[in-house]
Amino acid sequence: MSLTDQTDLRPGPGAPEEAPREVRSPRAPWALVMAREVQVRLTDRTFLLSTLFTAVLILGAMVVPSFFGGTTERTVAVTDDAGAAVVAQAAPAVRGMSVTGDADVTVEPLRVADRAAAEEAVRDGDADVALVGGPGSWELLSDGDAPSSLYVALSDTVRTEALAANAEAAGTTVEELTAGSVLTPVDLTAQEGDLPEGMLFLVGLGFAMVFYMAAILFGMQIASSVVEEKQSRIVEILAAAIPVRQLLLGKVLGNTLLAFGQMALIVATALVGMTFTDLDVALPGLAGAIGWYLPFFVFGFLALACVWAAAGALASRTEDLQSTTMPLTMVLVVALIGAINLEGVARQVVSFVPVASTLLMPIRILEGDVVWWEPAVALALVVAFCAVTILLGSRLYRRALLHTSGSLSWRKALRLSE
Repeated sequence: MSLTDQTDLRPGPGAPEEAPREVRSPRAPWALVMAREVQVRLTDRTFLLSTLFTAVLILGAMVVPSFFGGTTERTVAVTDDAGAAVVAQAAPAVRGMSVTGDADVTVEPLRVADRAAAEEAVRDGDADVALVGGPGSWELLSDGDAPSSLYVALSDTVRTEALAANAEAAGTTVEELTAGSVLTPVDLTAQEGDLPEGMLFLVGLGFAMVFYMAAILFGMQIASSVVEEKQSRIVEILAAAIPVRQLLLGKVLGNTLLAFGQMALIVATALVGMTFTDLDVALPGLAGAIGWYLPFFVFGFLALACVWAAAGALASRTEDLQSTTMPLTMVLVVALIGAINLEGVARQVVSFVPVASTLLMPIRILEGDVVWWEPAVALALVVAFCAVTILLGSRLYRRALLHTSGSLSWRKALRLSE
Protein backbone atom coordinates (compact mmCIF):
# COMPACT_ATOMS: atom_id res chain seq x y z
CA MET A 1 0.00 0.00 0.00
CA SER A 2 1.38 3.36 -0.99
CA LEU A 3 1.65 6.42 1.25
CA THR A 4 -1.07 8.02 -0.87
CA ASP A 5 -3.42 5.16 -0.19
CA GLN A 6 -2.74 5.37 3.53
CA THR A 7 -3.72 9.01 3.66
CA ASP A 8 -7.15 8.18 2.13
CA LEU A 9 -8.09 5.80 4.97
CA ARG A 10 -10.60 7.98 6.82
CA PRO A 11 -13.54 6.94 9.03
CA GLY A 12 -16.84 6.49 7.15
CA PRO A 13 -19.86 8.72 7.61
CA GLY A 14 -21.27 6.74 10.50
CA ALA A 15 -17.98 5.97 12.24
CA PRO A 16 -17.33 7.58 15.62
CA GLU A 17 -14.83 10.42 15.57
CA GLU A 18 -11.55 10.00 17.38
CA ALA A 19 -10.88 12.27 20.32
CA PRO A 20 -8.24 14.89 19.54
CA ARG A 21 -4.84 13.92 20.81
CA GLU A 22 -3.04 16.11 23.29
CA VAL A 23 0.11 17.50 21.69
CA ARG A 24 2.97 17.13 24.07
CA SER A 25 6.36 18.74 23.82
CA PRO A 26 9.11 16.20 23.23
CA ARG A 27 11.17 17.99 25.89
CA ALA A 28 10.79 17.61 29.64
CA PRO A 29 9.30 20.58 31.55
CA TRP A 30 12.62 21.39 33.20
CA ALA A 31 14.27 21.64 29.78
CA LEU A 32 11.63 24.14 28.65
CA VAL A 33 12.20 26.25 31.74
CA MET A 34 15.97 26.06 31.30
CA ALA A 35 15.70 27.11 27.65
CA ARG A 36 13.49 30.04 28.61
CA GLU A 37 15.95 31.20 31.30
CA VAL A 38 18.82 31.07 28.82
CA GLN A 39 16.85 32.79 26.08
CA VAL A 40 15.74 35.64 28.34
CA ARG A 41 19.31 36.34 29.44
CA LEU A 42 20.81 36.05 25.97
CA THR A 43 18.30 38.60 24.68
CA ASP A 44 18.99 40.96 27.58
CA ARG A 45 21.08 43.79 26.16
CA THR A 46 22.45 44.75 29.59
CA PHE A 47 23.73 41.23 30.22
CA LEU A 48 25.33 40.96 26.78
CA LEU A 49 26.95 44.39 26.94
CA SER A 50 28.33 43.85 30.45
CA THR A 51 29.80 40.48 29.46
CA LEU A 52 31.33 41.93 26.30
CA PHE A 53 32.69 44.93 28.20
CA THR A 54 34.35 42.69 30.78
CA ALA A 55 35.99 40.53 28.09
CA VAL A 56 37.19 43.57 26.12
CA LEU A 57 38.51 45.21 29.29
CA ILE A 58 40.54 42.13 30.25
CA LEU A 59 41.89 41.67 26.74
CA GLY A 60 42.70 45.36 26.36
CA ALA A 61 44.57 45.49 29.67
CA MET A 62 46.93 42.81 28.37
CA VAL A 63 47.16 43.61 24.66
CA VAL A 64 47.27 47.42 24.57
CA PRO A 65 50.56 47.82 26.51
CA SER A 66 52.31 45.47 24.07
CA PHE A 67 51.29 47.66 21.13
CA PHE A 68 51.72 51.08 22.67
CA GLY A 69 54.64 50.46 24.97
CA GLY A 70 56.93 51.97 22.31
CA THR A 71 60.71 51.96 22.25
CA THR A 72 62.70 53.59 25.03
CA GLU A 73 65.69 55.54 23.77
CA ARG A 74 68.71 56.12 25.99
CA THR A 75 71.40 58.56 24.90
CA VAL A 76 74.90 58.68 26.38
CA ALA A 77 77.13 61.64 25.56
CA VAL A 78 80.74 60.64 24.90
CA THR A 79 83.86 62.60 23.93
CA ASP A 80 85.93 59.95 22.13
CA ASP A 81 85.94 56.51 20.53
CA ALA A 82 86.82 54.79 23.82
CA GLY A 83 83.61 56.09 25.41
CA ALA A 84 81.56 55.09 22.35
CA ALA A 85 83.02 51.55 22.56
CA VAL A 86 82.01 51.26 26.24
CA VAL A 87 78.46 52.37 25.39
CA ALA A 88 78.23 49.85 22.55
CA GLN A 89 79.34 47.02 24.86
CA ALA A 90 76.88 48.07 27.58
CA ALA A 91 73.84 48.34 25.26
CA PRO A 92 72.90 44.61 25.31
CA ALA A 93 72.98 44.60 29.12
CA VAL A 94 70.62 47.61 29.23
CA ARG A 95 68.17 45.83 26.93
CA GLY A 96 68.37 42.72 29.12
CA MET A 97 67.27 44.79 32.12
CA SER A 98 64.14 46.05 30.33
CA VAL A 99 60.67 44.87 31.38
CA THR A 100 60.28 42.41 28.53
CA GLY A 101 63.92 41.61 27.88
CA ASP A 102 63.38 42.34 24.18
CA ALA A 103 64.95 45.00 22.00
CA ASP A 104 62.53 47.70 23.20
CA VAL A 105 65.38 49.79 24.64
CA THR A 106 67.98 51.42 22.40
CA VAL A 107 71.22 52.90 23.71
CA GLU A 108 73.01 55.33 21.40
CA PRO A 109 76.20 57.36 21.94
CA LEU A 110 76.08 61.11 21.28
CA ARG A 111 79.49 62.43 20.22
CA VAL A 112 80.38 65.82 21.77
CA ALA A 113 83.54 67.91 21.71
CA ASP A 114 84.64 67.85 25.34
CA ARG A 115 83.55 67.53 28.96
CA ALA A 116 81.90 70.95 28.98
CA ALA A 117 79.82 70.04 25.95
CA ALA A 118 78.88 66.74 27.62
CA GLU A 119 77.70 68.57 30.75
CA GLU A 120 75.65 70.94 28.62
CA ALA A 121 74.04 68.04 26.70
CA VAL A 122 72.99 66.41 29.98
CA ARG A 123 71.59 69.64 31.46
CA ASP A 124 69.69 70.47 28.25
CA GLY A 125 68.18 66.99 28.11
CA ASP A 126 69.90 66.03 24.87
CA ALA A 127 71.54 63.09 26.68
CA ASP A 128 70.42 61.00 29.63
CA VAL A 129 73.97 60.71 30.97
CA ALA A 130 77.50 61.47 29.82
CA LEU A 131 80.49 59.13 29.98
CA VAL A 132 83.71 61.16 30.18
CA GLY A 133 87.32 60.51 31.16
CA GLY A 134 89.08 57.37 30.06
CA PRO A 135 90.24 53.92 31.20
CA GLY A 136 91.00 54.10 34.90
CA SER A 137 89.26 57.47 35.37
CA TRP A 138 85.74 57.12 33.92
CA GLU A 139 82.98 59.41 35.25
CA LEU A 140 79.23 59.21 34.66
CA LEU A 141 77.59 62.65 34.57
CA SER A 142 73.85 62.96 35.16
CA ASP A 143 71.30 65.61 36.02
CA GLY A 144 69.94 64.00 39.18
CA ASP A 145 69.99 60.24 39.66
CA ALA A 146 71.20 58.34 36.62
CA PRO A 147 68.84 55.70 35.15
CA SER A 148 69.64 52.55 37.10
CA SER A 149 69.87 50.32 34.01
CA LEU A 150 72.43 52.63 32.39
CA TYR A 151 74.46 53.00 35.57
CA VAL A 152 74.62 49.25 36.24
CA ALA A 153 75.40 48.29 32.63
CA LEU A 154 78.10 50.95 32.15
CA SER A 155 79.63 50.15 35.55
CA ASP A 156 79.84 46.44 34.73
CA THR A 157 81.38 47.20 31.32
CA VAL A 158 84.02 49.54 32.82
CA ARG A 159 84.80 46.97 35.50
CA THR A 160 85.17 44.18 32.92
CA GLU A 161 87.52 46.26 30.79
CA ALA A 162 89.61 47.16 33.83
CA LEU A 163 89.85 43.50 34.83
CA ALA A 164 90.95 42.58 31.32
CA ALA A 165 93.67 45.26 31.32
CA ASN A 166 94.88 44.27 34.79
CA ALA A 167 94.88 40.58 33.89
CA GLU A 168 96.92 41.25 30.75
CA ALA A 169 99.42 43.28 32.78
CA ALA A 170 99.71 40.42 35.25
CA GLY A 171 100.27 37.87 32.47
CA THR A 172 96.99 36.04 32.98
CA THR A 173 93.43 36.12 31.63
CA VAL A 174 90.17 37.41 33.00
CA GLU A 175 88.77 33.87 33.05
CA GLU A 176 91.65 32.61 35.20
CA LEU A 177 91.52 35.70 37.38
CA THR A 178 87.78 35.36 38.08
CA ALA A 179 87.58 31.56 38.14
CA GLY A 180 85.17 30.39 40.85
CA SER A 181 83.99 33.92 41.66
CA VAL A 182 80.78 33.91 39.57
CA LEU A 183 77.44 33.33 41.28
CA THR A 184 74.97 32.02 38.70
CA PRO A 185 71.31 32.92 39.40
CA VAL A 186 68.81 30.12 38.72
CA ASP A 187 65.13 31.08 38.71
CA LEU A 188 63.21 27.88 39.45
CA THR A 189 59.93 29.58 38.61
CA ALA A 190 61.19 30.46 35.14
CA GLN A 191 62.60 26.96 34.66
CA GLU A 192 59.27 25.30 35.41
CA GLY A 193 57.28 27.80 33.36
CA ASP A 194 55.32 28.94 36.44
CA LEU A 195 54.08 32.42 37.14
CA PRO A 196 56.04 34.86 39.30
CA GLU A 197 54.81 35.18 42.87
CA GLY A 198 53.04 38.48 42.21
CA MET A 199 51.24 37.09 39.17
CA LEU A 200 50.28 33.95 41.10
CA PHE A 201 48.39 36.12 43.54
CA LEU A 202 46.70 38.11 40.78
CA VAL A 203 45.65 35.02 38.80
CA GLY A 204 44.39 33.30 41.94
CA LEU A 205 42.50 36.43 42.94
CA GLY A 206 41.03 36.53 39.43
CA PHE A 207 39.73 32.96 39.81
CA ALA A 208 38.19 33.82 43.16
CA MET A 209 36.60 37.04 41.88
CA VAL A 210 35.08 35.30 38.83
CA PHE A 211 33.30 32.78 41.07
CA TYR A 212 32.29 35.43 43.60
CA MET A 213 30.80 37.72 40.94
CA ALA A 214 29.04 34.84 39.18
CA ALA A 215 27.55 33.58 42.45
CA ILE A 216 26.31 37.07 43.39
CA LEU A 217 25.03 38.20 39.97
CA PHE A 218 23.43 34.98 38.78
CA GLY A 219 22.27 34.06 42.29
CA MET A 220 20.43 37.37 42.58
CA GLN A 221 19.04 36.77 39.09
CA ILE A 222 17.57 33.44 40.25
CA ALA A 223 16.11 35.00 43.38
CA SER A 224 14.69 37.98 41.45
CA SER A 225 13.14 35.72 38.82
CA VAL A 226 11.42 33.64 41.51
CA VAL A 227 10.03 36.59 43.44
CA GLU A 228 8.83 38.37 40.28
CA GLU A 229 6.87 35.29 39.22
CA LYS A 230 5.55 34.96 42.74
CA GLN A 231 4.58 38.63 43.04
CA SER A 232 2.73 38.59 39.69
CA ARG A 233 0.99 35.28 40.57
CA ILE A 234 2.39 33.69 37.39
CA VAL A 235 3.97 31.03 39.56
CA GLU A 236 0.52 29.71 40.47
CA ILE A 237 -0.17 29.03 36.80
CA LEU A 238 3.28 27.52 36.30
CA ALA A 239 2.94 25.33 39.40
CA ALA A 240 -0.40 24.01 38.10
CA ALA A 241 1.14 23.07 34.74
CA ILE A 242 4.65 22.05 35.76
CA PRO A 243 5.80 20.17 38.87
CA VAL A 244 7.56 22.55 41.25
CA ARG A 245 10.70 20.40 41.25
CA GLN A 246 10.86 20.67 37.45
CA LEU A 247 10.43 24.44 37.62
CA LEU A 248 13.25 24.75 40.15
CA LEU A 249 15.52 22.39 38.21
CA GLY A 250 15.07 24.38 35.00
CA LYS A 251 15.87 27.69 36.69
CA VAL A 252 18.95 26.32 38.43
CA LEU A 253 20.38 24.56 35.38
CA GLY A 254 19.66 27.48 33.06
CA ASN A 255 21.47 29.98 35.24
CA THR A 256 24.29 27.53 35.94
CA LEU A 257 24.80 27.14 32.19
CA LEU A 258 24.87 30.92 31.76
CA ALA A 259 27.29 31.42 34.65
CA PHE A 260 29.60 28.71 33.34
CA GLY A 261 29.50 30.17 29.83
CA GLN A 262 30.32 33.65 31.05
CA MET A 263 33.15 32.33 33.24
CA ALA A 264 34.57 30.30 30.34
CA LEU A 265 34.50 33.37 28.10
CA ILE A 266 36.32 35.51 30.67
CA VAL A 267 38.98 32.86 31.38
CA ALA A 268 39.49 32.21 27.65
CA THR A 269 39.86 35.94 27.02
CA ALA A 270 42.46 36.21 29.77
CA LEU A 271 44.42 33.25 28.34
CA VAL A 272 44.37 34.81 24.86
CA GLY A 273 45.56 38.08 26.36
CA MET A 274 48.47 36.32 28.04
CA THR A 275 49.81 35.27 24.64
CA PHE A 276 50.56 38.95 23.96
CA THR A 277 52.76 39.21 27.06
CA ASP A 278 55.85 37.47 28.40
CA LEU A 279 53.56 35.43 30.64
CA ASP A 280 52.68 33.10 27.75
CA VAL A 281 55.49 30.77 28.89
CA ALA A 282 53.43 30.08 32.02
CA LEU A 283 50.32 28.93 30.11
CA PRO A 284 51.22 25.21 30.39
CA GLY A 285 51.45 25.63 34.17
CA LEU A 286 47.93 27.08 34.27
CA ALA A 287 46.36 24.05 32.59
CA GLY A 288 46.24 21.98 35.77
CA ALA A 289 44.78 24.79 37.88
CA ILE A 290 42.11 25.55 35.26
CA GLY A 291 41.28 21.85 34.96
CA TRP A 292 40.51 21.73 38.69
CA TYR A 293 38.83 25.15 38.73
CA LEU A 294 36.08 24.16 36.27
CA PRO A 295 34.46 21.39 38.39
CA PHE A 296 34.94 23.47 41.54
CA PHE A 297 33.10 26.33 39.83
CA VAL A 298 30.22 24.20 38.55
CA PHE A 299 29.52 22.29 41.77
CA GLY A 300 30.18 25.36 43.92
CA PHE A 301 27.63 27.34 41.95
CA LEU A 302 25.10 24.49 42.01
CA ALA A 303 25.54 24.25 45.78
CA LEU A 304 24.33 27.83 46.08
CA ALA A 305 21.83 28.06 43.21
CA CYS A 306 18.98 26.17 44.91
CA VAL A 307 19.51 28.19 48.07
CA TRP A 308 19.30 31.42 46.04
CA ALA A 309 15.99 30.16 44.59
CA ALA A 310 14.77 29.42 48.10
CA ALA A 311 15.77 32.94 49.17
CA GLY A 312 13.62 34.31 46.35
CA ALA A 313 10.69 32.10 47.36
CA LEU A 314 10.90 33.37 50.94
CA ALA A 315 10.19 36.91 49.75
CA SER A 316 6.75 38.08 48.65
CA ARG A 317 7.95 41.32 47.06
CA THR A 318 11.13 42.43 45.35
CA GLU A 319 11.77 44.76 48.27
CA ASP A 320 12.05 41.74 50.60
CA LEU A 321 14.99 40.23 48.71
CA GLN A 322 17.59 42.25 50.58
CA SER A 323 16.67 40.60 53.87
CA THR A 324 16.17 37.05 52.53
CA THR A 325 19.39 37.02 50.50
CA MET A 326 21.59 38.73 53.12
CA PRO A 327 22.80 35.45 54.74
CA LEU A 328 24.00 34.12 51.37
CA THR A 329 25.73 37.37 50.50
CA MET A 330 27.53 37.44 53.84
CA VAL A 331 28.72 33.84 53.42
CA LEU A 332 30.26 34.71 50.04
CA VAL A 333 31.88 37.91 51.35
CA VAL A 334 33.43 36.10 54.33
CA ALA A 335 34.64 33.26 52.06
CA LEU A 336 36.27 35.75 49.65
CA ILE A 337 38.00 37.69 52.45
CA GLY A 338 39.24 34.44 53.98
CA ALA A 339 40.58 33.20 50.63
CA ILE A 340 42.62 36.39 50.26
CA ASN A 341 43.90 36.86 53.79
CA LEU A 342 44.22 33.45 55.46
CA GLU A 343 47.70 31.96 55.84
CA GLY A 344 49.38 28.85 57.21
CA VAL A 345 47.37 26.00 58.70
CA ALA A 346 44.11 27.98 58.76
CA ARG A 347 44.43 28.52 55.01
CA GLN A 348 44.95 24.81 54.39
CA VAL A 349 41.98 23.83 56.57
CA VAL A 350 39.57 26.38 55.06
CA SER A 351 40.52 25.24 51.55
CA PHE A 352 38.57 22.03 52.30
CA VAL A 353 35.43 23.86 53.48
CA PRO A 354 32.73 23.85 50.76
CA VAL A 355 32.13 27.18 48.99
CA ALA A 356 35.36 28.59 50.47
CA SER A 357 37.25 25.74 48.77
CA THR A 358 36.02 26.94 45.36
CA LEU A 359 37.72 30.26 46.08
CA LEU A 360 40.85 29.02 47.85
CA MET A 361 41.81 25.60 46.50
CA PRO A 362 42.53 26.84 42.93
CA ILE A 363 44.89 29.44 44.43
CA ARG A 364 46.76 26.73 46.34
CA ILE A 365 46.93 24.60 43.18
CA LEU A 366 48.46 27.53 41.31
CA GLU A 367 51.06 27.95 44.02
CA GLY A 368 51.93 24.25 43.94
CA ASP A 369 51.08 24.00 47.62
CA VAL A 370 48.99 20.80 47.33
CA VAL A 371 49.43 17.10 46.72
CA TRP A 372 47.12 15.31 44.28
CA TRP A 373 44.62 14.02 46.85
CA GLU A 374 43.89 17.41 48.46
CA PRO A 375 41.90 18.96 45.58
CA ALA A 376 40.22 15.58 45.02
CA VAL A 377 39.02 15.44 48.64
CA ALA A 378 37.98 19.11 48.58
CA LEU A 379 35.98 18.54 45.36
CA ALA A 380 34.30 15.47 46.85
CA LEU A 381 33.25 17.55 49.86
CA VAL A 382 31.85 20.23 47.53
CA VAL A 383 29.84 17.59 45.64
CA ALA A 384 28.45 16.20 48.92
CA PHE A 385 27.63 19.71 50.14
CA CYS A 386 26.00 20.39 46.77
CA ALA A 387 23.66 17.40 47.27
CA VAL A 388 22.72 18.63 50.75
CA THR A 389 22.01 22.21 49.65
CA ILE A 390 19.97 21.01 46.66
CA LEU A 391 17.75 18.93 48.97
CA LEU A 392 17.46 21.73 51.53
CA GLY A 393 16.97 24.47 48.95
CA SER A 394 14.35 22.56 46.99
CA ARG A 395 12.44 21.81 50.19
CA LEU A 396 12.41 25.49 51.19
CA TYR A 397 11.50 26.48 47.63
CA ARG A 398 8.49 24.15 47.49
CA ARG A 399 7.23 25.18 50.92
CA ALA A 400 7.57 28.94 50.44
CA LEU A 401 6.76 29.32 46.73
CA LEU A 402 2.97 29.68 47.09
CA HIS A 403 3.13 31.58 50.38
CA THR A 404 2.12 35.16 49.49
CA SER A 405 1.19 36.71 52.85
CA GLY A 406 4.46 38.49 53.64
CA SER A 407 8.05 37.32 53.62
CA LEU A 408 9.18 34.26 55.53
CA SER A 409 12.23 33.67 57.68
CA TRP A 410 14.44 30.68 56.92
CA ARG A 411 13.45 29.00 60.20
CA LYS A 412 9.72 29.55 59.66
CA ALA A 413 9.92 28.21 56.12
CA LEU A 414 11.43 24.96 57.37
CA ARG A 415 8.43 24.48 59.67
CA LEU A 416 5.86 24.86 56.88
CA SER A 417 4.25 21.77 55.42
CA GLU A 418 4.54 21.13 51.72
